[in-house]
Amino acid sequence: MTTIADRISIAQSRITQAAQNCSRDKQEIDLLAVSKTKPIQDIIAAYQAGLRKFGENYVQEGEQKIIELKPQYPDIEWHFIGPLQSNKSKVVAEHFDWMHTVSREKIASRLNIQRPENLPPLNVCIQVNISEEESKSGICVGQIQPLAAAIATMDNLQLRGLMAIPTATQSAELQQQEFSQLQTAFEQLKQQYPQVDTLSMGMSNDLDVAIANGSTMVRIGSAIFGKRS
Repeated sequence: MTTIADRISIAQSRITQAAQNCSRDKQEIDLLAVSKTKPIQDIIAAYQAGLRKFGENYVQEGEQKIIELKPQYPDIEWHFIGPLQSNKSKVVAEHFDWMHTVSREKIASRLNIQRPENLPPLNVCIQVNISEEESKSGICVGQIQPLAAAIATMDNLQLRGLMAIPTATQSAELQQQEFSQLQTAFEQLKQQYPQVDTLSMGMSNDLDVAIANGSTMVRIGSAIFGKRS
């Protein structure tokens, strides 16, 4: 039976291979372990296998895990990667290190106000709905600049980049088109904001094309922790 450590090793090998295929340094690409719905012991197993970055989709679940694990594992970096209702923003502002799904100035403003002064600025990514599907959160490419400009004025937030969930498709052409469009938007953002360094895109089924198009962080869940119950 494969262990969590085995599956992490396989995922890291895939990242290394994908990076080699497009002449990139694998050190430029972070593995974010998506631990939503998974028990604490699975996170500890992944930690013991060397992972330090974990992504949670649900506010209360993430908060409970952080409170439980922080005393013993203070070097875990917690990323919030799910949709956020404004009435739950305080929990993310107080407990997480990263927020990947900012798509409204109102949410950014709340996070900025609610971020405790004793913590470093909350790292944020703007979520882009690159496929412009109605069922998905995020803004269209044309709205990135105004939102980035607003975030840049907020002292308790640090704009780090863009995040997207492209179309779930078997079409390599469509995948390539969407990832390439996002990479272009990312490069433009980097030119304006030197601290921008994160392009959070790519999951188990499309990490090769994501890495070929400049992804710096791939989000992998079930390929590490097994199928969700």
